[in-house]
Amino acid sequence: MAGRTRVGVLALQGDVREHAALLSGLGADVVPVRRPGELSSVDGLVIPGGESSVIDKLSRTFGMQQPIRDAIEAGLPVYGTCAGLILLADTVLDGIEGQESFGGMDIDVRRNAFGRQTESFETELSVPALGQAPVRATFIRAPIVERVGADVEVLASLADGTVVAVEQGSLLGTSFHPEVDGETRFHERFLAKARAVADAGMR
Repeated sequence: MAGRTRVGVLALQGDVREHAALLSGLGADVVPVRRPGELSSVDGLVIPGGESSVIDKLSRTFGMQQPIRDAIEAGLPVYGTCAGLILLADTVLDGIEGQESFGGMDIDVRRNAFGRQTESFETELSVPALGQAPVRATFIRAPIVERVGADVEVLASLADGTVVAVEQGSLLGTSFHPEVDGETRFHERFLAKARAVADAGMR
């Protein structure tokens, strides 16, 4: 579907392989991104699930924080799952001391809002933007979105109204892990954004 669109997966920590395998299966040229030079070569970036505070610290250690912030500001398509969603949020309500995010999405998120990993769960979500078929969603120590800005589109919520998938321009974020369920539609949506960047010669 995506031709040879070149996309990166931030490979500092987290479920990098799962995203890389899914994206490769969709026809993308996938690059692990650990250095600024690798970031500059891609048409889109996935920030995987993992531990948001660890990814934050490693991004600063590897000199990646500011390049990612600059790329987001320049319009690079980015898809964040779970910890990746936290890192895309302008405001993290309960980060550990000194924790920072890349920002870009006008949202407030709360980390580990559903409790410990033993309290992980699966459910089906209605995501009209992705079609009629429900999305099977796996939540693992997942964050929630507590506030969305005026320019943010809510793509999916739980039955109680809790927001778990959002989009703002070139940025996409989910509290859950489509890559562990073989759900491809969010990644396809991300790749469409990355393909548009490639076609426009913006990178």
